[in-house]
Amino acid sequence: MTKVEAIIQPSKFEGVKEALTDLGVEGMTISDVRGHGRQKGHTEIYRGREYSVDLLPKIKLELVLADNLVDSVVDAIVKTASTGKIGDGKIFISRVDEVIRIRNQERGVAAL
Repeated sequence: MTKVEAIIQPSKFEGVKEALTDLGVEGMTISDVRGHGRQKGHTEIYRGREYSVDLLPKIKLELVLADNLVDSVVDAIVKTASTGKIGDGKIFISRVDEVIRIRNQERGVAAL
């Protein structure tokens, strides 16, 4: 099993969610997060004063998948979330040793 974590722009979330649903992804966890990478935020003017916005709003998707779905899920996220500009986000992929469904103690892929 593999955990895929993707940080994407909020405006791209609905499209990514639809693409993942079309692939048969049944479960995902979504969080509103804030952060910055190379773009380092930006400055804005509010009531005549300039201030820096260091942490930009993003969406974090977390999915634990059977290994055979990982490549198609990553391709779908990249294709749907990409604008080609700085700040599109990142995808992190890591191995998951075990999954246990608390309700009935199912283990492994069956617990997904």
